[in-house]
Amino acid sequence: MKQELIFLGPPACGKGTQTEKLAKYLNLPHIDTGSLLRAEIKKQTPEGKLADSYISKGQLVPVDLVGKIIGLRVEQEDCKNGFILDGYPRSIEQAEILEKINQKINKNVETDFRAIYFDVDKDVLLSRIVNRRSCPKCGTIYNVKYHPPKADGICDECGTALVQRADDTEEIAKKRFETYFEQTAPVIDFYKSRNVLRTLDAHGSIDEVWERLKEAVK
Repeated sequence: MKQELIFLGPPACGKGTQTEKLAKYLNLPHIDTGSLLRAEIKKQTPEGKLADSYISKGQLVPVDLVGKIIGLRVEQEDCKNGFILDGYPRSIEQAEILEKINQKINKNVETDFRAIYFDVDKDVLLSRIVNRRSCPKCGTIYNVKYHPPKADGICDECGTALVQRADDTEEIAKKRFETYFEQTAPVIDFYKSRNVLRTLDAHGSIDEVWERLKEAVK
């Protein structure tokens, strides 16, 4: 059976880390919307050029164009057994576009579609964000409170000095939460009404959440 999974959750809920682990575990492609758009722009595909014309002006890429790029990606051969979508959909409109994409690509194909919602308290999310540090060289992410490096401020993997993202401040984090819950949270109800939503307790360590996630996708 073809398995299609989408991950929903606010900033710092941990879905990015778990998506990478699950993609390897299930041997399914991990499709990150942001990375996909950047790849299309780099390859200078017709869709990529059009997306770049908006991004270069500081504008949002139209939902129809993002949907077309997603649709082309999930039609590729490596997605024949399924895929994991991260960062899409972010709105009811995008969720409806994804439904149309699936209706097109899954004709006469038995499919198990699930939306996994990473549920975490706002206070925990805020603490994760303001204490987050990352390696500018290899990309490894740490948390000075929950998952600190062995040497203070130094990456365990490559020895590079860690940095804090400019938007990892309490003020900006709170605004990001407001935006998320206003725009994306309704998608949770959208999938709940279709009986495909699985709510995951995303508190605790990476390993604890991982064990719960494996159960949620069985």
